[in-house]
Amino acid sequence: MREPVGPTGGAEVLPEETWQERERAHAARMREWTVPHQRRQQRGEPHPVWDFLFTYYSHRPSRLQRWQPGPGVVLSGVDARRFLERTGYREVPGGVTLDMAGFTHRRQHTARFVLSLLEATQSRTARLDCFGLHEWAMVYRETGDGIRHSHLPLRLGARGTDAAVESLDLRCTHYDAYRFFAEPAKPRNATELSRDTQLDTEQPGCLHANMDLFKWAYKLDPFVPAELLGDAFELAAHVRELDMRASPYDLSGYGFTPVPIETPHGRAEYARAQAGLARRAASIRSRLIDHCRWLLAATQHCSIRAK
Repeated sequence: MREPVGPTGGAEVLPEETWQERERAHAARMREWTVPHQRRQQRGEPHPVWDFLFTYYSHRPSRLQRWQPGPGVVLSGVDARRFLERTGYREVPGGVTLDMAGFTHRRQHTARFVLSLLEATQSRTARLDCFGLHEWAMVYRETGDGIRHSHLPLRLGARGTDAAVESLDLRCTHYDAYRFFAEPAKPRNATELSRDTQLDTEQPGCLHANMDLFKWAYKLDPFVPAELLGDAFELAAHVRELDMRASPYDLSGYGFTPVPIETPHGRAEYARAQAGLARRAASIRSRLIDHCRWLLAATQHCSIRAK
């Protein structure tokens, strides 16, 4: 891990050919997701699984595929000067770097919140017994316009969906999933959740908590390396796939086979997949925690040097 210093001292210097290759690799990796999304948009073709990554999450595709080094890195070479066209970069001896002066008090506040949430989540044991029922709870006893994704058929029909919710325990721990529950489903949850108790309830097995690592990474943009942002996005995409395969909707027309969590076999399959995603998320969460700590330490270091 880098020492907590500003970009004018102790910075990592990347040769031009090194950072250009990283830039090409990141753009190519993200275009596998952004280009199909943009083409669907041009055709006016919604997608019930993948649109979520670009609508609920607000990071623009163009920003997602744009590479950035993050702080504490100097880009060397003539080509690095094009970064000066972006907000927040400045020229230093040896190249161009992201200016830590842009890491304002508002951004520091964001980093502190993200750090506290991720540390609290990391401190808990992963729970793998929710079985993705949050999506079922969102349509419980709903009719007509109240049904999310109303253009999609329910695999078990309305009565079968309601029966599944009533036969299984709702154990959602993520407020931003719980707040979309249909009103009749909320009292069925094991815990009443609120924004105020978010730090007390999020846990590392939760699909949505792990998907949100992407959100916490882009909230720090551009003060987060593109590779970390890209890893968080790809994890979110794989989590979203499981989330919707385990949902009550029939997505066979989109090429997704269901994980039938209304059966013991389906619940076991879901828990295995959930555990694998939680392991991937643990590594990304640790990297984000380390990065937030570095950012806050570097800010403090720069403040002390300025006095």
